[in-house]
Amino acid sequence: MKMLPTLFLSHGSPMHAINAGEAGDIWAALARSVATPKVVLMVTAHWETDVPTLSGSAAPPMIYDFSGFPDALYKIQYHAPGDPALAMRAAARLTEAGIPSAVGASRGFDHGTWVPLLKMFPDARIPVVQLSVQPALSPMHHFQVGRALAGLADEGVLIVGSGHLTHNLQDWMMSRDQHGRMAYATEFQQWVHGQLVAHNVDALCQYRETSPQGLRAHPTPEHFLPLFVAWGAAENDGKHAVAQRVFDGFEGAALAMDAYKFLTPSS
Repeated sequence: MKMLPTLFLSHGSPMHAINAGEAGDIWAALARSVATPKVVLMVTAHWETDVPTLSGSAAPPMIYDFSGFPDALYKIQYHAPGDPALAMRAAARLTEAGIPSAVGASRGFDHGTWVPLLKMFPDARIPVVQLSVQPALSPMHHFQVGRALAGLADEGVLIVGSGHLTHNLQDWMMSRDQHGRMAYATEFQQWVHGQLVAHNVDALCQYRETSPQGLRAHPTPEHFLPLFVAWGAAENDGKHAVAQRVFDGFEGAALAMDAYKFLTPSS
């Protein structure tokens, strides 16, 4: 099997499960553009833990981790199987890299996972394992988590980071009816793109100090951290990941919906 790329998706609100618009079209196109994976490893912003934790259930339940949305959202089902064996192998790779990890047997699919997968693999036949983020730890930690998991692509595992390129919900609520894009969000969006293309790992990992508007773009870090795992996971045999932006869009005026594909030079 040709080595799979890794992906980063901005998953949007739960409403994207019903009407994902252009972003959903991009997610579906991305799935069609790669070899059919044996397993999807989804790094979800909606699972926060102290150490990297993998979902170990063979039949993960649904989690509706939101409130105040239309009833139809709470009836959506995505019954992909889990893959406990992969969860254990991934945890072992992290341990070998000196990164403490765990496997959580009861974790279900949160909307950071099932919203994009409904568009990418709607038949729900491909097994899915989730990986948590650690907001108390650094972006560099998450980049190293990705590096430790990089070899899984050779086994047919598609690693997907599901978060958001910008995620200031207060600004989003205030600007939902505005046209155009908020200047600070665009500035941060373009700065991130420049760091990814130039492979400036240190600068991007220190975005809170080095970027324009980084603290406003991400008042809390959890939705940005999946990007670092996906980026690191595309590093292979000392070769730097090549970043390709495949979607440049916004939800409202404040939430950048960018999607990226990360490849090694040999993929």
